Formats: sequence, C-alpha cells, structure tokens
Amino acid sequence: MTVLRSLLFNAALFAWTTIFCVGILWGLLLPRRAFMVVIRFYLRSLSWLERTLLGLDYRVTGLENVPEGPFILAAKHQSTWETMKLHLLVDDPAPVMKRELKWIPIWGWYAAKAGVIPVNRGGRSRAIGSMIDGARRMARQGRPIVIFPQGTRVAAGVWGPYRIGIAALYDALDLPVLPMALNSGVFWPRRSFIKKPGTITVEFLPPLPSDLSRDVMLARLEVELEAATDRLVVAEGGEATVRPANAPPPGARAQARANRGGEPGILAE
Repeated sequence: MTVLRSLLFNAALFAWTTIFCVGILWGLLLPRRAFMVVIRFYLRSLSWLERTLLGLDYRVTGLENVPEGPFILAAKHQSTWETMKLHLLVDDPAPVMKRELKWIPIWGWYAAKAGVIPVNRGGRSRAIGSMIDGARRMARQGRPIVIFPQGTRVAAGVWGPYRIGIAALYDALDLPVLPMALNSGVFWPRRSFIKKPGTITVEFLPPLPSDLSRDVMLARLEVELEAATDRLVVAEGGEATVRPANAPPPGARAQARANRGGEPGILAE
C-alpha cells in the first residue's frame, strides 16, 4: 500500500507542479507579495496531496520561540519536504540558495520573483560576500533569512559537519538565530521514491541571542539542534545520530573554516 500511495503521490506531484508552473506565468507580472499569495496556495495544495494520497501530515511546535522582525532561521535539512514548507512555517522567508538554481527555466524565474538570496560559489570571498549582501537586503525588509547550517540535505540519523555560512551571517547581521529541528527524513527519506504515512514534527527551539561570540553560538547551535532533531527522529522510530569518533567538537570545524575564510553553507538539493 505504501508503494502504491507513493506512486500516486509522485505522479500527482509532478503533474500538478507542471500544470501550476506553466499556468501561473502571469504571476510574474504581480507585485512580489501578491505573487507569494499564489505560491502559498500551491504549497498548501501540496500539503493536501500529502494528506490525501500519502496519509502524511505535519505539526509545528515552539511557535512561541519565533522572534518578531528579521532573524536567521537555522533549519535542519533532511528531505525535499521542508523546502516546500518554509513559506508556510514562517512569514515571508528569504532562503539562501545556489545561484545556479535561478537559471532553471520557469522555476528559476519564480525563485527570483520570490526574493531568494543567491550565492555565487565562484570563490570563497565572493561566495560569502554575495550571501551577506543579499541577506542584508532581505533583513532590511524585515524578512527572516533561512540557511541550512550543514549546507545540504543530510539523512535522518546521519552525521554531517556544520559549515561556516551560518557564522558569516551571524557576524554580519547582528540577528538572533532560530534553530529549527524536524524529523521529515523518517517519512520522506532523502532521494527515496517511497514516502511513509504519519505526522512530521517541526520544532522551533529557543533563539540564540545576537550578542554571543561566534564560537559559542556555533557550538550551542550544533549541540541543541542535533539533540532536538534526534529526539524527534527517535520518537518516530528512526535512529539517533552517531557522531564519528574523529569528528571535531561541535562548532569547531565551522569555526576553523571561518577563520580561514571558507565557503558558506547553502541550500542545495
């Protein structure tokens, strides 16, 4: 049954996305805020497909921890699912993403219209500079900045190092960091055709204040975000993350790369 439901959902997702993307080209003429109303309708329609065809729902806890005004959202990234929910979870987010994704026909046009933060990965200083410049523009608009601290999808129960993008934003923007834990990878595994029924949990943790030192922020973010994510994953039958014996202490690797001027973490599919 799970295989059949996954087959029906994947077919419906592809067909509906194709129809919608072509059908709303007119939306590019709208003001950005009005265009995002259309996009949120599409995202809610995907949630309906998930509930109806997969038996997959989600719940959000910790909403009382979401700051007012701009902030940096440091989100765990276990599957494609959360990339389709960001605009339903927080108000008008500005995700950091690879600049190359904006070159995808139609989809890239919509990403540009939505106001993402493209990162030019042609060089270390250019990558960090382009990300910070874009984030500053979005913060001035009062929008939360979204970044995946590990830089890419990491399967539930798998350890992945935290990269320096979050540290660069923290230093430059003087904004609180809101950690976002989840267990989407238990139900919608990375690069898997099969999606499982159940209820995904998204949890906003207490924000890290803007006046911490960079190394303290990085260490606390990794410890608290990984612990909360493991708790959510294990509660749904997943495996807790096993940290390799030779892994550096929390925050140490990102801090070392930041001191050398490394490449930032980005949203990558």
